[in-house]
Amino acid sequence: MTGGPTAGVDIGGTKIRAAVVTADGAVLASATAPTPSGGAAMLDVAAGLVERATATARVRVAAVGVGAAGVVDPVTGEVLAASDSFVGWVGTDLRSGLAARTGLPVTVANDVDAFLVGEATWGAVRGVRSAAGIALGTGVGGALWLDGALYRGAGAAGEIGHVPGFGDARCTCGQRGHLETLASGRSVERRYGEAVAAAVGAAEIEARARAGDADAARVLADAGRAVGSAVLVLAALLDVGHVVVGGGLAHAWDLLEPAIRARLDDEPPVSGHPVEVRRAVLGGDATVVGAAALAR
Repeated sequence: MTGGPTAGVDIGGTKIRAAVVTADGAVLASATAPTPSGGAAMLDVAAGLVERATATARVRVAAVGVGAAGVVDPVTGEVLAASDSFVGWVGTDLRSGLAARTGLPVTVANDVDAFLVGEATWGAVRGVRSAAGIALGTGVGGALWLDGALYRGAGAAGEIGHVPGFGDARCTCGQRGHLETLASGRSVERRYGEAVAAAVGAAEIEARARAGDADAARVLADAGRAVGSAVLVLAALLDVGHVVVGGGLAHAWDLLEPAIRARLDDEPPVSGHPVEVRRAVLGGDATVVGAAALAR
């Protein structure tokens, strides 16, 4: 454990970001670059970004924490699975590879695990004993914070995005009917595109929904209801009282939240314990801050 600055790295499908983070969660400096193809190239970029961020901050870091897209084995540091957005990522020895490139000890986790650690340590669920995290991005990720600590199971605990029972559309993982097919940015774009016979990005869909476009409002409401159903699953299984929702699609919180809350009101947890759903507050810093906290 270290009380000095540590580096946090967020490895995503489109970009990699590294930041130098203090023990109280402040980001001193950061650096970002596009995500290349191939595990070795991704590690090269990540190591270079750590070097750039530390040079800008003019400090030495004692360790590196990584929040990486995909299923990451917390013991071996290997990437076990990833979506079809990644080329050559599965099988990468993330921990050893980045440690060799930086000369520093490396702690690895899934990016949504790191996101939840950030929000539980410094963000929307700070001080909460148990919570779940749901990240609505290109896909849908999930994580668990139980009894004051991250719970990872064998490496894939909390992956609510790949729970079945949400229709019959094919998921990015190759299976059908997962939450991700309704509540991800990609699925919102697909479903709206089918309705209007045109390719439209998620941000534009949000804008159209706010302007009164019924099809745009419908696909976002469907996403919100699906998230509400996922929250009910988490509440039934784990009796968590708090869920934090982040990711790019959470920018449409004003359009998602009413549908989430309506779903919870329709069928509240059988325990009778209320569930509070909060929007993430750390934004793009959540994963790097959480990863740095794990390294510490």
